[in-house]
Amino acid sequence: MIAVTQVLGGPKPREPMRRMRGTFNLQPLRALRAVRRLLADKEDTAQVFEIMRALSGKAIPNGYRRLLSTPEGGRIAYERDEFAERLSDPAWLEQFGPGTVGAAYRDFIAPRGLSAAGLAEESRKVREGDVDAAHPLAWYARRMRDVHDVWHVLTGYGTDALGEVCVVAFSHAQTRSLGFAVIALAGARHLQKAAPDLPYGKAVREAWRNGRAAAWLPAVDYPALFALPLDEARRTLKIAPNTAYQGIPPRRRDRA
Repeated sequence: MIAVTQVLGGPKPREPMRRMRGTFNLQPLRALRAVRRLLADKEDTAQVFEIMRALSGKAIPNGYRRLLSTPEGGRIAYERDEFAERLSDPAWLEQFGPGTVGAAYRDFIAPRGLSAAGLAEESRKVREGDVDAAHPLAWYARRMRDVHDVWHVLTGYGTDALGEVCVVAFSHAQTRSLGFAVIALAGARHLQKAAPDLPYGKAVREAWRNGRAAAWLPAVDYPALFALPLDEARRTLKIAPNTAYQGIPPRRRDRA
């Protein structure tokens, strides 16, 4: 626990959500500006959160209600675990043996310099953001943010441009958030325009279909899932192989 508080800057009291009226209104012009910035630099993660803030609509409250409607999800919401704290604790991650989801996550983030704390910090760059608020909907938004790299691991998509677009397409199928749809469509179009000879669109559509066919991942008990073998977790959650993505040479999955 000491390691967690050091990574995240120590325990801080959460403030109430500042406003509710207009929180879930769509802001298309704001989203369009952020999409343009993201297409210019796919590493500008803050623009993803800007788009999601502008276009999430009712996805967060609808997702939270759905979570409450499931037996396991109701327990998870009641406990309100801050998953980023676990993901930022090296001792917690080290307990998972080879072949498990936890080990795969550990091996995924380490060479890429990724961290749950870093992703959280990017999300705080959004103006008018209430992501750290002491509110059930803010907690659910944090939960959805914190599982992004876990979904990379479960789906098998990398952090290249195509892999990110595919994870976003998968996420739209899971959450119905308009923000994910806009990022996926814009990203697929951008990639396809740069290399018309490659089936980028097919890979993105496959990712969306896989998201539709999979179990509903927001209700998963992730600490328990991390102890499972990765292959078993994928079977249990009905996550299909990303065949189209794997068929594109790694060096062609990025704009370069």
